[in-house]
Amino acid sequence: MMNSGNDRNRLLHDIGVIDFVVVEMTEYLDTHPTDKEAMEYLNHYVRMKNQAMREYAMKYGPLRISDADGCNQNEWKWATQDWPWKGGC
Repeated sequence: MMNSGNDRNRLLHDIGVIDFVVVEMTEYLDTHPTDKEAMEYLNHYVRMKNQAMREYAMKYGPLRISDADGCNQNEWKWATQDWPWKGGC
């Protein structure tokens, strides 16, 4: 079970790092809206974030409501799961 906690923490960390890149790239593109290379970079990281969010939702429950439909769960865990900021990781 300890390995599961490590995987959950690693996945949350990866999501946070990827999200940071996405936010920074959107801010860059606010001032450089025609930079095609930056757009490709942003799109790559948006895909990575979406994949990581789906993976997290499948394993531990969704972090955002838009990922709830991808969970293989027989119950609505959105309201009952342990939240990361409440010690869920």
